[in-house]
Amino acid sequence: MTFKRHWDYTQEGLVKIYETKNSMCHLMEVYGLMLKAGHEYTGETGEMEYGITILTGACDVTGKDFAFKNAGKRDNVFENNATAIYIPKGTAFTVKAVKDVRIVITACPAEKYFAPYIVNPEDVVVKTFGKPGFQREVHFIMDERYQGNRVYIGENYIKGNEWTGFPGHKHDENTENEKFAEEIYYYEFDKETGYGIQQVYSADRKIDECYTTRNGDLVEIPKAYHPGTVAPGYTGYLLWLMSCDYRALISTADPEQVWQNK
Repeated sequence: MTFKRHWDYTQEGLVKIYETKNSMCHLMEVYGLMLKAGHEYTGETGEMEYGITILTGACDVTGKDFAFKNAGKRDNVFENNATAIYIPKGTAFTVKAVKDVRIVITACPAEKYFAPYIVNPEDVVVKTFGKPGFQREVHFIMDERYQGNRVYIGENYIKGNEWTGFPGHKHDENTENEKFAEEIYYYEFDKETGYGIQQVYSADRKIDECYTTRNGDLVEIPKAYHPGTVAPGYTGYLLWLMSCDYRALISTADPEQVWQNK
């Protein structure tokens, strides 16, 4: 069993990295799209809603009744806030690169139709979570402020030696204090040699995975606790992509480690 995959974002075109037919996540899919300036990709969402996160570059995203022009305001994931675009179910769309662009698409099953919209960098909410040792900067992008069926997207920035998602937290059942959500992480680092460590483990240790993460790596989290860390001397970027029963961050911490929150 491995939850880890890799996207070679130097190769142009659409790559379906996780699909429900070949993934442990059954309520979300994740695609990578890279386009050279002037090139375009046309798709259709079908029974899914799409959250399009522009990692780098700029593009026009257009359809029958919408046109988001020159979307994307950063040359790398460590400058400025992200831009994201929501495309509803049953919608054809075209992405045309204004300049070289890299995009991650989150696709989730959708019952309701919501109108397309854009989340601009100035709309992103930035917070600091944790305390020294597990402190991170969290960016809320396509969250409960915006309409959607299941899709929920944000970013974390983690300094070297710090942990993220620690104490280990999970959201794999619906209880008073926890709401079910599948999640997939995508990683980059501020230097080519940068790396991190990602855990996925259950209380009974029937799941007990640990992965080295480098630029372009992804790890799916269908269930269980999932803290991670970044090697000293680097800054890590983590794009978190969720498919939620209830669109909010509602999780429970590992009872063996929760004392560290006090």
